[in-house]
Amino acid sequence: MDKPHRKLELTIIGTVKSPYNNRGEAPHQGRNREDLSQIIIQPEFEEALEGLEKHHQLFILYWFDQAEEPLLKVVPHGRTQKRGIFSTRAPPRPNPIGLTLVDLVKLEGPILTVRGLEALDGSPVLDIKPYLPDLDSV
Repeated sequence: MDKPHRKLELTIIGTVKSPYNNRGEAPHQGRNREDLSQIIIQPEFEEALEGLEKHHQLFILYWFDQAEEPLLKVVPHGRTQKRGIFSTRAPPRPNPIGLTLVDLVKLEGPILTVRGLEALDGSPVLDIKPYLPDLDSV
């Protein structure tokens, strides 16, 4: 018996301050750029940043809040044929969650300055996780 789709409630832990204001300005992969962005953490989550400065790279999970309606197939950047959305990193997903590996440049209070984030200005941040080479590298 099929279960009905369930809804989840997420907590926004911060907001992106980015040089990219619209989808046309954002790079397809932030790792290829030197642009800096900031992640401003909500005051109630600031103490959760303790120890983060020990990590040079972080995974940022954020909401593609300006993504177009979900699609099941897309033509990936630089390609000519459609593929299933789950085989790409394109934003128009059923759950438009972005995942980017960034370099932590600086941590000052509730503000993380990072390099390599392609999120648009104002994007809600859902989570931050340290990159751990012994676990995250195949």
